[in-house]
Amino acid sequence: MAGNFFEDLKPGAKERVDALFQGQHARIERIVSHGHCSPEGFWYDQGEAEWVMVVRGQAILDFKEPEERVTLTAGDWLWIAAQRPHRVHWTTPDEPTLWLGVFTGDSALPTSHKPPESP
Repeated sequence: MAGNFFEDLKPGAKERVDALFQGQHARIERIVSHGHCSPEGFWYDQGEAEWVMVVRGQAILDFKEPEERVTLTAGDWLWIAAQRPHRVHWTTPDEPTLWLGVFTGDSALPTSHKPPESP
């Protein structure tokens, strides 16, 4: 199976979610937003952890427990622990916001990434 991550980014009434891979313990999704955000008062409270990256565009996510607002631009990624309430506050309205999401039932934290030190 093969495809192109950047094809078919046309706007729709709803956010588009494409399942790219589904395994026993993980799934990978491509999400396309065109100014979409979570409905007022709605919070995702997922039973699985999520690693998410903005590939194109921008987004603002709100979190509870603890309260936090995170702005993501192209290339930014974050780890969302299972059961951590979060919502999409905003996505870029004039271009697609393209996300890559990896969902796993594994509650382990990802390995930390530390940029190399300058000589």
